[in-house]
Amino acid sequence: MQLNSNAPVTKHNILITTNLDLAKQVLSNDGIIAIPTETVYGLAGNTFSEIAVNKIFALKKRPHYNPLIVHIKSADWLNEVACDIPDAAMLLATKFWPGPLTLLLNKKPNIPDLVTAGKPTVAVRVPNHPLTLNLLEQLDFPLSAPSANPFGSISPTSAEHVYNYFEDNLEVILDGGECNNGVESTIIGFENNLPVLYRLGAISLEDIEKVIGEVHTHTKNDKDPSAPGMLSRHYSPNTTTYLADNVVELINLYPNKKIGLLLFKDLVRNNPVLHQEILSKNGDLSEAARNLYAALHRLDKLNLDIIIAERLPDNGLGKTINDRLQRAVEK
Repeated sequence: MQLNSNAPVTKHNILITTNLDLAKQVLSNDGIIAIPTETVYGLAGNTFSEIAVNKIFALKKRPHYNPLIVHIKSADWLNEVACDIPDAAMLLATKFWPGPLTLLLNKKPNIPDLVTAGKPTVAVRVPNHPLTLNLLEQLDFPLSAPSANPFGSISPTSAEHVYNYFEDNLEVILDGGECNNGVESTIIGFENNLPVLYRLGAISLEDIEKVIGEVHTHTKNDKDPSAPGMLSRHYSPNTTTYLADNVVELINLYPNKKIGLLLFKDLVRNNPVLHQEILSKNGDLSEAARNLYAALHRLDKLNLDIIIAERLPDNGLGKTINDRLQRAVEK
């Protein structure tokens, strides 16, 4: 499939394109499209249209208790969707927007309860991708957009990943190339005006705390999540996956199995594994995050018996990657 070119590609009635007029036409008629962001691709629809938002939940098979993120064109638009905004939230928005930061704030009445899972808060961000920012500038409504994958599966970081998931069920995929950050946005909310981390993401907790000081952590809730990404099992390949501190030790427990490895920076030598994916030969955590989901997609296509993922150093973006891998292997 020839993707990320100026000429549109039609596959199974999906138009893979950079044409914003076509995207706007679908969105303005309560349809949904796939959009690129710097984190992962999203399934986007008009936030103010319950018809569109219901289509997102249905296509993803996402439970309605799991809220969506609202994407706005700029920080100036924040007051259109949220109220009672803490000073610390504005500091973060000034520092990191456009970018992979989502703020969980008190919602305005114009945001449908369907978007927020009936909660009084709304998750909001300004995505940092030129194609999607250009699209948002031309719309008079924000876009609700969870990741463009079936609920619980590996997030997509290319138009091809989205196509492989939804080849018969989308009209338009906006092709913005491969995602620069490669993991979802960091989500920060506020309880009693104190900052809380709800999801580890592409901005490290350390970088958040440099701006607003100590942040409390609350990243798991299977029954009533305040924000996306809090469920224990998520981001999962179809192939049985294990997370290991000692990869070689775990390989030896599975003789005669077809094994694929997801490794941080070094190949495992002299072992009978079928395929190895290296996230960053230089040991760069940002590069590892950018490559994470694409590597998992490749491994998941190989008809392996198991995938063994190596736990990364638990600092900076290593915490985010380990979080995703841990949720991928939860039973």
